[in-house]
Amino acid sequence: MQKKVRKAVFPAAGLGTRFLPATKAQPKEMLPLVDKPIIQYGVEEAMAAGCDQIIMITGRGKSAIEDHFDVSYELETMLEARGKTDLLEIVRKISDMIHIAYVRQKEALGLGHAVLTAKELVGDEPFAVVLADDIIDAEVPCLKQMIEIYNQTGCSVLATQVVEGPAISAYGVLDAKPVPGRNDGRLFEVHDLVEKPKFEETPSNLAIIGRYILTPTIFEMLETIEPGSGGELQLTDGLRKLLKKEKIYGFTFEGKRHDAGDKLGFLKATVEFALKREDLGKDFRQYLKGLEL
Repeated sequence: MQKKVRKAVFPAAGLGTRFLPATKAQPKEMLPLVDKPIIQYGVEEAMAAGCDQIIMITGRGKSAIEDHFDVSYELETMLEARGKTDLLEIVRKISDMIHIAYVRQKEALGLGHAVLTAKELVGDEPFAVVLADDIIDAEVPCLKQMIEIYNQTGCSVLATQVVEGPAISAYGVLDAKPVPGRNDGRLFEVHDLVEKPKFEETPSNLAIIGRYILTPTIFEMLETIEPGSGGELQLTDGLRKLLKKEKIYGFTFEGKRHDAGDKLGFLKATVEFALKREDLGKDFRQYLKGLEL
């Protein structure tokens, strides 16, 4: 029988240099969108998709992530003593959310290396990879959409998004063809992948976004590829080798993606999530309308 996708890997060992000085002493994954850290959005998406085990790949200076999802006895005691039951419920909900295991990536040697460090905890199962910088606002969680594709195909699935113009050169790009009559033209069979190609050399306008469903065969591929520049193991290289053994599909998900790893993208996401909040949206919208732009 085909195994279910139960585990989600979160590479979170990066230094977050694009957000310095804010990330000098705190992980970029803990930067708040309104009042919730970036990484919590991804964890909640994984839970909503049916994943019941989270594997967090961390490094030096990332203890705040562990503290966030751990029990805070002092804070809970204080909130309970002051009768702040609404806040107490929020705090307890975070620590009760899900089982999280942590793996230390001693050196930041690329996304492929980060995924490979999860091998022992993932085992011989298909699994999800979530890049927390990509926050996807969707009625049906993006990972859930992708797991449905995996259940249909039994193959690795990469989230994709159409990116027009020179901006495509900042992404991994798919050389892929639509699968006829499947998923309203959203499903593509991948023939090759190119990491950050020059605009004039891009094989398509399908950019790889930070959501993956991978078969455990990827670990074998990552263990045998050669490191690239800077000694880093690139996940794209592992996927290209995987293509020689298994099919890979690209899937253009339904939903809106926010690049919270970029300052402008982070600001846009903050505004849009704030506007959707029942407790903030109305007043915030009025404030924005009153600005002299």
